[in-house]
Amino acid sequence: MTAEKLDYLRILVLAENTVPFDRSLLGQHGLSFFIEGKREQTTLRVIMDVGQDHGALCHNMKSLNVSTGDVDAIVLSHCHFDHTTGVTALLAATGKSGVPVIAHPDIFRTHFFTAPVLRSIGMVQDNSAAALSAAGGKPFLTRDPLQLMPGLMTTGEVPRITPFEEGGLNVFTLKDGHMQKDNIPDDISLVACVQGRGLVVMTGCSHAGIINIIKQAVSIFPGEKLYAVIGGLHLYGAPAERVKRTVEELAEFYPALVAAGHCTGFKAQVELHNALGEQFTPLTAGAEFIIS
Repeated sequence: MTAEKLDYLRILVLAENTVPFDRSLLGQHGLSFFIEGKREQTTLRVIMDVGQDHGALCHNMKSLNVSTGDVDAIVLSHCHFDHTTGVTALLAATGKSGVPVIAHPDIFRTHFFTAPVLRSIGMVQDNSAAALSAAGGKPFLTRDPLQLMPGLMTTGEVPRITPFEEGGLNVFTLKDGHMQKDNIPDDISLVACVQGRGLVVMTGCSHAGIINIIKQAVSIFPGEKLYAVIGGLHLYGAPAERVKRTVEELAEFYPALVAAGHCTGFKAQVELHNALGEQFTPLTAGAEFIIS
């Protein structure tokens, strides 16, 4: 069966750790994308993640000519505060009701560090499911891949297949009154299948492992080739061997573009550039990718 495909995909980076020197954009430790998909006469505009500073996000949206009223849906890649803080405020700013908010059903769980001190790093209190609904959102919480439009889907919960892509964070959750390790099962990504190009994988932090994510994307669109990976790869602080293995396996997919930033880490960016050359570019706020 032939996959349904987008005719056009635009990805605009609204929030990222770094900013270009020649634009009046604000940086923050976080990530947010404005994604526009077109297929025949249908256009869908999606915000994926919202960073941690709503004021900075709004400043950049205005500078980049993105109106809150343009938002048709919101995807939250995982619960971490640097991807979700301000989602309720953004929903309210759209002035709409019933805006789909797509996420994993575990996104609202308690999620925390215990070192150097006890600290919650998950969804803040004013971003509860009830608060999102009250602000005009309609939560779509699923472990399964979810189609936003033909040719654009979430990965759903990503199977952890590779032996080397460990979570990389010493984080915990509470279940039935007991503390347990948390491997961030709510980490989801977006994947687009673009006519004449192939698969474009858009990640928040890739806590599930970018190779696992790519394999999930290929399983959703069997027979399609990877074209691009755009987002965070969470290789900051990862052992050198994991970085090396990840870059080697990513290169074996022969992507035309890898644009990685946020939590990827400088050392991993260097390795990606060494392996991929001009096919690699670091992310910055304001960066734009048009694939058609």
